Amino acid sequence: MRNTIGSLRTWFRGHPLIPDAIFGGALAAASVPFAQAAHVLGDPDRLRAPDAMSLGLVVAGCLSVALRRHRPFLMLFLVCVAEVTLASTGRSPSLLWLVTLVLVYTIAAGRGLALSLCALALALTGHVVSAAAGAGLDGFGGFGGFGGWSGLPLMAVLTASLWIAGRSVRLRRAYQAELRDRARRTERAREADTRAARAEERSRIARELHDVVAHHVSVMTVQAAAARRVLASNPDGAREALSAIEELGRTAMAEMRGMVGVLRTDGTPAERNPQPGVREIPALVDQMREAGLRTQLWIEDERGTPPPEGTGATGTPGTAGTAGTAGTAGTLPPGVDLAAYRLVQEALTNSLRHAGPQARAWVTVRHEPGELAVQVEDDGLGPEARDPDAEVTGHGLAGIRERVALYGGLLRIGPRDGGGFEVNARFPLKDT
Repeated sequence: MRNTIGSLRTWFRGHPLIPDAIFGGALAAASVPFAQAAHVLGDPDRLRAPDAMSLGLVVAGCLSVALRRHRPFLMLFLVCVAEVTLASTGRSPSLLWLVTLVLVYTIAAGRGLALSLCALALALTGHVVSAAAGAGLDGFGGFGGFGGWSGLPLMAVLTASLWIAGRSVRLRRAYQAELRDRARRTERAREADTRAARAEERSRIARELHDVVAHHVSVMTVQAAAARRVLASNPDGAREALSAIEELGRTAMAEMRGMVGVLRTDGTPAERNPQPGVREIPALVDQMREAGLRTQLWIEDERGTPPPEGTGATGTPGTAGTAGTAGTAGTLPPGVDLAAYRLVQEALTNSLRHAGPQARAWVTVRHEPGELAVQVEDDGLGPEARDPDAEVTGHGLAGIRERVALYGGLLRIGPRDGGGFEVNARFPLKDT
């Protein structure tokens, strides 16, 4: 039953002419006996009996309610003219005063302030003229049309009250419309933020995938080439190279599976493996050494011993050089920790691919007061940097720039004094 009533209410809201026509017909049906009763119970000497013309005007005025949503001001004007005409001819306006109130409310609730004020003024003017034209029509007959002066104050109060009620309804509707519009704008903004967050996450995953694939595939390619060269002369060395390739492939697959897992849409939770950081850089350097890039590593804090001047190539290739205290790396923010690792990974991968077979590389990670300094150098050609004035491009280097810029750091990528290539970054750290 409740659903049926709700459906009918929704249907009537979609077809407002039908309920307005029903309301107008009910007023017209009630206005005829009301006009007859006003003549019988009023003053027969002053109030003339209703005839066909007066009843026609009353019925037409009541039926005008059916068009109150389409031409309300025109209908109000016609009703006021009919009311004045009936009062001036000594006949009861019957229920036209009620039609006037309905039309004033409709204009106040559905039209602008200027037009609603005009409607209020028109209605009050019509009442005053009707009262002047029907002066002396007091009693029931006068009340029937509010044609007498005694009913004018009450009529004015009712008209003003309906006008105020209509304006209140209009303001409430405007406020609700503004709330709905604001909710739609908020929803669109939330959807835009969600799309931006998804795009940023995809960009981050793309950078991670590039770093993982570029590094591991480059190392696997070098190892495979070495295995092919020594396959006939040194089977044991080739076997070790193939084992390294297998291990690197498994590591790459595990990392890619963890990153791509966040893109799943089947509701399966993604794997949450720990992200690499500064603590994993020694293992990364060991991989590069196994691939043939002679690499030295220094991890220091502000109390550590700085690397030697110049190339820093003291000691035997493949050793770690001077290593300071690495415990402070554990206090790094996770984003900076991962960015430092990816920077070293990308820089060493480029050195392995472009610096040449006899190149050497040096990695320095220094935890200084208020910042983290990461420097990767090699003494080869660098990634297509034969021309010192040439712009350094590439997806990996672009990813490095984005990572450093994301955390407000400073980055220098370019040729190194004395030959080779250098990647130097400084990440600001909040004081703890």
